[in-house]
Amino acid sequence: MGYPGSDDKSAARRARAEELRRAERVREQRRRVTTFAVSAAILAAALGGVGYLVSTSGDDGQSTTAPIAGERTWQDLSRNHVTAAVSYPMAPPAGGDHDPVWQDCDGDVYTSPVRDENAVHSLEHGAVWVTYTNKATAADVQALGDRVAKTPYTLMSPRTDQSAPIVLTAWGHQVEVSSADDARVGAFLDRYVQGPQTPEPGAACSGGVTA
Repeated sequence: MGYPGSDDKSAARRARAEELRRAERVREQRRRVTTFAVSAAILAAALGGVGYLVSTSGDDGQSTTAPIAGERTWQDLSRNHVTAAVSYPMAPPAGGDHDPVWQDCDGDVYTSPVRDENAVHSLEHGAVWVTYTNKATAADVQALGDRVAKTPYTLMSPRTDQSAPIVLTAWGHQVEVSSADDARVGAFLDRYVQGPQTPEPGAACSGGVTA
């Protein structure tokens, strides 16, 4: 036989114990949720990093940040407007002093050589200049012409004083290829048409010299 009020005290102790157990279960659940959230954040960051690494390569496998294979680069090229002929240290020229008027480069395909000084001004505006010699096949010339014609801020012309059948040139950048289906053609155009090398991004590619 218990003392008066002992049942009430036992019930209160049991209720208190149950309350403590519920509180502990709540705290444990919160710890699990927090742990899961942190783990998910870490995983998302890791996946994001992988995504960035993947995104640095284009569809053709060329990295969008590393130099294109065989690419030549020049820095600190002068940008004065001159009316006289300029002696450039590379052929085709990839920058330097140039004529005050640019060569039209809105997907323009020329069948005769263009003046270097005008074409260099086009490079300053963010154009890519495609040049070819008689060593390029007729099929390659046709394929390149079709591609240039559909690509704003590009121009194409024949020339004789270059060592490779086909050369692609942007301001301060140049790559030589032997055929139009070389993956570097697409990689170069994708990277340098109005690319980060452009001294005057958004400048006009029409309204200049047309022939």
